[in-house]
Amino acid sequence: MSFGYSCFGKHFQLIDTRMTNRLFLYLRLVRLDKPIGILLLLWPTLGALWIASDGRPDWQLTAIFTLGTVMMRSAGCAINDFADRDFDRYVKRTAERPLTSGRISSWEAVMVAVLLALASFLLILPLNALTLQLSAVAVVVAATYPYFKRFFALPQAYLGIAFGFGIPMAFAAVQDRIPASAWMLLVANVFWALAYDTEYAMVDRDDDLKIGIKTSAITFGRFDVAAVMLCYAATLAIILVVGWHAGLRGWFVSGLLAAAVCAGYHFRLIRNRERTGCFAAFRHNNWLGALVFAGIAMDYALR
Repeated sequence: MSFGYSCFGKHFQLIDTRMTNRLFLYLRLVRLDKPIGILLLLWPTLGALWIASDGRPDWQLTAIFTLGTVMMRSAGCAINDFADRDFDRYVKRTAERPLTSGRISSWEAVMVAVLLALASFLLILPLNALTLQLSAVAVVVAATYPYFKRFFALPQAYLGIAFGFGIPMAFAAVQDRIPASAWMLLVANVFWALAYDTEYAMVDRDDDLKIGIKTSAITFGRFDVAAVMLCYAATLAIILVVGWHAGLRGWFVSGLLAAAVCAGYHFRLIRNRERTGCFAAFRHNNWLGALVFAGIAMDYALR
C-alpha cells in the first residue's frame, strides 16, 4: 500500500514540476520577467489619464488601465514572437526565446495572446462605448505591428501608435471624447517610441541586415544618433505644449527638464553605437517616462 502511495505521489510531483516549468515558459513568452516594456506603455497612459481628469483620476479607472496595460503588452509579446518565430532564431538576443527555441509551440503562443486580449476586453466592459470601440482598434494595431517590419521602413513609428493607444482611450474613458490634446500626446509617443526603439534596434542592426528585417536603425543609417536625439526633442516639446495648455507649470516643467537630462545621458550611451550602451539607453527610458509622469502628477497634486 505504501509503495502505491509513493508512486502516486511521485507521479503528481512530476506533473506539478512540468506545469511549473510550463508556467515559467509562458511568463517568459509574455516578458513578465522583463517589465521595461510594460512601463514604457504605462507612463504615457497614466499621464494621459491624469491630464484628462484634471489630476483627479478615478481609482477604478487607474486600476483598469494599469492592469489592461500589463495584459495587452503581454499579449503583444506573445503575438510578436509568433510572427517573428522564423526570424528570431537568427538574432543573438532572441534565439533562446521559448517559442523560437522550440520549448513551446506556435499554437500555445497564439492561445496565450488570445486569452490575454479577451481578458483585457472583459476588464474594460464597464467603460463607455467610445472606449470599447477604441479597444478594438488597439487590438488590431497591436496584432499587425510585427508584420510591419517586413515592408515598412520605420516600424518603430507604428509601434509608437500601438504603445500609445492607451492615451486616446484614457481621454475617451474620462471625457467620452478625444480632444486634440490626446492626439498630440499620441504623436509625442510616436516620437518617443522612435527614439527608444531605434536604440533597441541599434543593438540588433547587424543581425537585422542579414535577415532582411526593416528597422529605423537601418533606415536612419549614419544619422541614427541624430535622429534619436531629434525624436526626444520632439517628444518633450509636444508634451510641453499640451501640458502648458492644460495649465501645468512648475513641477511639470521640472519633470520635462529632468527628462531632457536623461535624453542627454542617452546620447552619451549611444554615440559610439556599442551594443551594451544602446541597450542600456533603451532600458533607461523607463526613468525618462517616469520623470515626465511624476512632473504631471506632482503639479496637479501640489496646486
